Amino acid sequence: MKLNELRPAAGAVRPRKRVGRGIGSGHGKTAGRGHKGRGSRSGGNTPPGYEGGQMPLQRRLPKRGFRRLQRNSARREEYQPVNLRQLTVFGEGATVDPTLMAKRGLVRAGYKVKVLADGELRLRLAVRAHAFSKNAREKITAAGGSVELIEEPAKLDA
Repeated sequence: MKLNELRPAAGAVRPRKRVGRGIGSGHGKTAGRGHKGRGSRSGGNTPPGYEGGQMPLQRRLPKRGFRRLQRNSARREEYQPVNLRQLTVFGEGATVDPTLMAKRGLVRAGYKVKVLADGELRLRLAVRAHAFSKNAREKITAAGGSVELIEEPAKLDA
């Protein structure tokens, strides 16, 4: 068998239906679209989820779950997580803060940072961040380092 001898199986490929080419073709006049109605018109197909005018399933079922509103999302604090194993890139006795982490590519600049306890820390580091998990705080102090919370100035509600 050669590549130039490859052919589809017999009967697998059918000739293209040429619609709207006269009465003798069998597909003339309405071109297989039937008479009148939405399906016969140009651009006349039904959108996904359309059930012929019946109330669609997605509108019949009740809404469930929590939908966070825009005003609530502004109040929600978002943190960039940093694990202890990522802090091993800094040298012994270094003071690590969010700007230094951003320079090393651990977090995105301008975001609050939360230090999590995944991994081991054998270096003595002074870590400054906006939040710490309980285990991360314990592991840093157990390694001889120090933990300092960065306090944000209070926002005044207008």
